[in-house]
Amino acid sequence: MSVLSPCRLSTALVCLLSIVPSLAAADQVIAAKAPYAEAGNTNKRGDACFSTVDTNAAVHLLSGFLEVWTPRTPFVDAGVEAPAKDNCPAVVKTDWDGIPSSKTDGQVVNKLVHDANIAYVVKATKARTAEQAVAAYLDDRRGKNASIVDGLGPLTAAWKAGSKQTTTITEVAADATTVKYDDKGNNRGAGSKPDTENKTDANPDMGLAIDFINATSGDGSTEPAKRYFKYARPYRWSQDISVVPTLEPAKSGKPVEDGGFPSGHTAEAWRDALAMAYLVPQRFQEMITRASEMGEDRILAGMHSPLDVMGGRMLGTATVVYNLNKADNSALKSDAYAQAQSWLVAKSGIADAGALAVAAHAAPLAADRFADHDANRAYVLQRLSYGLPTIHATDLPARVPQGAEALLETRLPYLDGEQRRDVLKTTEVASGYPLIDDAEGYGRLNLFAAADGYGAFEQDVTVTMDAAKGGFNAIDTWRNDIGGKGKLVKRGGGILGLSGANSYAGGTVLEEGVLVAGSPSAFGTGGLTVNGGSLVLAADKPLSVAGDYQQFVQATAKPTLGPDGTGTLVVAGTAALAGDLDVTLANGFAPAPGTKIEILKAGAVTGIFDRFTISGHQATLSYGPTSVILTIAR
Repeated sequence: MSVLSPCRLSTALVCLLSIVPSLAAADQVIAAKAPYAEAGNTNKRGDACFSTVDTNAAVHLLSGFLEVWTPRTPFVDAGVEAPAKDNCPAVVKTDWDGIPSSKTDGQVVNKLVHDANIAYVVKATKARTAEQAVAAYLDDRRGKNASIVDGLGPLTAAWKAGSKQTTTITEVAADATTVKYDDKGNNRGAGSKPDTENKTDANPDMGLAIDFINATSGDGSTEPAKRYFKYARPYRWSQDISVVPTLEPAKSGKPVEDGGFPSGHTAEAWRDALAMAYLVPQRFQEMITRASEMGEDRILAGMHSPLDVMGGRMLGTATVVYNLNKADNSALKSDAYAQAQSWLVAKSGIADAGALAVAAHAAPLAADRFADHDANRAYVLQRLSYGLPTIHATDLPARVPQGAEALLETRLPYLDGEQRRDVLKTTEVASGYPLIDDAEGYGRLNLFAAADGYGAFEQDVTVTMDAAKGGFNAIDTWRNDIGGKGKLVKRGGGILGLSGANSYAGGTVLEEGVLVAGSPSAFGTGGLTVNGGSLVLAADKPLSVAGDYQQFVQATAKPTLGPDGTGTLVVAGTAALAGDLDVTLANGFAPAPGTKIEILKAGAVTGIFDRFTISGHQATLSYGPTSVILTIAR
């Protein structure tokens, strides 16, 4: 049989149609160019109707890899041959042998990117520590869900108990360098119905949650993409790459059946992590970090490259979006969420779901290896692109995949679908990197950042938080540095904190509930109007208001005063005062009687506070033309 010659991305379709004429007829192919949320079911293996970059959703999603590498043949190699059937072309078999630089190999298109991709693995495996080798082994041999479950931190034990999860890989066996051990556990756990294959009974505790995790992996296989791109594992590219010795028995002896791109372990980790983050949004960012760590462990193992891992992340994310938007899963996702939350609340010994976020982070820092938010954020961000050389413009507009807003339904429940899309749009990473500039936008999603709220107010944003619904509806904090020209309007009884270095220009209006200033520039470069509710000043430095400050009679300002001006309100324009002032002194701050504290200074001050209280002390207020002074009496 003749073998198809490689086709470059720019001419792939022309080449394909010239070689396989039967695909040219529109009624003989099923297009995968529709949004992945609609076309995910075309990700099928061994079916010639779903075998190309234009007919398989996974291959289409990852087609940016063709700018780095041209596979031996432009179709999914099913490994067998079959005649044409039912208007589908014949299934053909390539002679790719899986060995780089052989006469049957594909072609490196971008040597700079390819070399950087392999060089990362060389460097990582040479610097690998003994501890990292153990982690890489466990993440390879253990069920993927049984690995990533520790991203739940203090909730892990309760989750394992409720899911009935089991694993037989708990350590590295003494003879692991010569014996391949497979996990005989049930990986995700037991579903709501008996499973004779996995020998599990029906699970009344969290069976629906396990059903949901299983459902979000539907049509998520990486095999079609592996058999399309035909890209070797990194240890076959370079002898300088050291596979973890205990994983030598796990290496395939058949390179042709063992493609590296995309990483299947990584894709499954992201599928499960996103499903669990949906069910337990109190650990949303920690689960994202754990999925990213699984990808890094595949590199440290010597089994995969950064591009493999990036492709796995993209496909895993797209699969979850596809399944979250399926009408058949609508009832399941709400029922599974309710069941998981109810179980974790009960097992955590707390009153309600509103306190679960506290319980989810209650372990000592040393006991929760995902406790450092800033470290997690940096870890995830670096591994979205792995710092590979840019090959496109770095200022391309953001793109949000259709249906991707569903990923944030439980993490940002007080926003509507369009607002969640705006969050995803304004938190995406920059363009330019290989692979991730896909047409839909999956590659550039930064879901860790999205869980910290808006990255910019590109238009006016109104947030209504119904505290009675509990959880994040009752209290949340946006930690991103928010830019943009828009205005923020806060409504509803919930508490919203802003703690970034913000620069949005449209101003801020508090109408109801509580708005917490957690940073000196929490309210950007505009004015601040407090029509009602409570304004809490909790930054460790004076709060800056670049425009005017207006406080009305129904509103309360609550500064926490400390040394060095903490709790002070500094207004560039006019401060028009009314309503309540409720002052608290920071722990350890005990100013002597007679101490004068400038709690507000402005370009001009009009009006006075109608009521003034201070906890645990007595004090008086005096008003000047540009300031308000608090004097400690005792």
